[in-house]
Amino acid sequence: MTGGSLGLRTGSYGTLQQLPQNGSFSPQNLFPHRKPSRASLSSSREKERYLPCLCKCLGRRKVGMLILVVFAVFGSITGFFTISREEASESSGLDFDGRFLNKSYQVSLPLSRKQEGTTNNGSTLHTVTVCSEIKGQLPPPDHASVATAALASAHITDHPCKHFAFPPPPPGVGRRPGPRPCPVCYVPVEQAVSSMPRFPSESPVLHHLTYFHEENPTKSERHGGSDFGGYPSLKQRNDSFNIEDSMTVHCGFVKGCRAGYHTGFDIDESDLMEMDEFHEVIVASAIFGNYDVIQQPKDISEIARQRIPFYMFVDEETEAYMKNSSLLDSDKRSGIWRIIVVRNVPYADPRRNGKVPKLLLHRLFPNVRYSIWIDGKLQLIADPYQILERFLWRQNATFAISRHYRRFDVFVEAEANKAAGKYDNTSIDYQIDFYKQEGLTPYSEAKLPITSDVPEGCVIIREHIPITNLFTCLWFNEVDRFTSRDQLSFSTVRDKIMKKANWSINMFLDCERRNFVIQAYHRDILLLRARMGRSRSYPPPSPIRDNAVTRTTVKKAPIRRGRGDRKSGSRRHRKVGTRNRENVSI
Repeated sequence: MTGGSLGLRTGSYGTLQQLPQNGSFSPQNLFPHRKPSRASLSSSREKERYLPCLCKCLGRRKVGMLILVVFAVFGSITGFFTISREEASESSGLDFDGRFLNKSYQVSLPLSRKQEGTTNNGSTLHTVTVCSEIKGQLPPPDHASVATAALASAHITDHPCKHFAFPPPPPGVGRRPGPRPCPVCYVPVEQAVSSMPRFPSESPVLHHLTYFHEENPTKSERHGGSDFGGYPSLKQRNDSFNIEDSMTVHCGFVKGCRAGYHTGFDIDESDLMEMDEFHEVIVASAIFGNYDVIQQPKDISEIARQRIPFYMFVDEETEAYMKNSSLLDSDKRSGIWRIIVVRNVPYADPRRNGKVPKLLLHRLFPNVRYSIWIDGKLQLIADPYQILERFLWRQNATFAISRHYRRFDVFVEAEANKAAGKYDNTSIDYQIDFYKQEGLTPYSEAKLPITSDVPEGCVIIREHIPITNLFTCLWFNEVDRFTSRDQLSFSTVRDKIMKKANWSINMFLDCERRNFVIQAYHRDILLLRARMGRSRSYPPPSPIRDNAVTRTTVKKAPIRRGRGDRKSGSRRHRKVGTRNRENVSI
């Protein structure tokens, strides 16, 4: 059998085309000669019979006009779809200004005369731009994940954590009397992945959220706001808690519609393009002012490493340190972390800069379903899918945060912040007095089932839907208006939203949080401990000798004393010493 007799399969219907022989095609061999059948002869005769009739019909004026109209309609429809496709392709290729500013519209708000000029009728107007959420179309779920999810729902009664008994956390013993981690029941990673909801959760009341954009934000009142977050008035602040179907609020990045692009907290365009991609889950953290030591997660499954990106936001100071310490490679990666460098940071305080990605991840990542935020000092030691299943999906929650391990009252938390010097005491008192005038009261059992007013905000687990996006926007606005201690403003924003919408937060125990993260110290404390360790000098330990060898090889020489030799502890020696001291005193 030769290669030329096999032939090549071409076309979409599997026809065989013979290969060339002797370097040239033979037309006679392309199609074999067959005798024409009677059916083919009859069909050709019918064509010859109906062809003159068809020509006569086409020759008539009415029929010809009808055909021309059909062709014209068909051509217009084809041209319309072609133009729409070209516009879509052109819009996808626009620069950042064209892509994000063309989705805005103008509104007018009455402000003071100091900020804007007056109109013809004497009224003062301030024109701002409203930016809609930049969201791409979510890809449809693949059939494999749907089948796995259906299988998992069919065996929901066999949940491995159904009969898990929650033990109390072990008491602190020894040198570490503080809080301890407690056991947490996680499902296997494969089952956790299959438990992911196919569709986004329902957002109560609020369904469409937009953001204010002002190129030149101007301060109109004494307290509150910044050039980065804007200067919302007290009326605008109070109106933002009236939950409606469609809302427009301040949410940072007021100088542009695309967060991170010419807004302060600026990010390179190549990084922004990657952040615009769709991801089901992300893990994010930040280190500003070289304040923490980067921690590498461990015990992460292979499926999470392939599907979940880990983003670490750093400023230029931290980037320079990482480069000098060879912690940052040419691909902008440090271990599992993808490093995002932030330039033109909006605040002088690194801790306040860290609140931007912590609370406004939905603006930096507009096409993400779920996110896990951990502070830069924490090391993740559990799989992200297992964490989401345990604290969101199993609880039918959209926002989860751990409560403080010791304090659950805002007033007690404020005093603790003042005692520890966390912030200026006058600013803390002003914030607490403001909340008291709004009706803030100490925590009591009347707030049950709410178990705490003070979170441990170093870990935030959330689903990006309008109501959770609104919560973090308004929480950030409180941090921007008052102190950067977000524990003080958490309960105020939560309670105001819960009064207007049927929505709650899963506040789990702090010992559960300590089960999946390890808390390290800040860099300054680590350096202080290192300096204290170097200042202490200890003698080297003596070599360990075997007792048997010592007994056989080392012999003590006998001590011989004469008559005049006496022990130092004898009475005569003490008496002499006493006399000498008496003589000296005289």
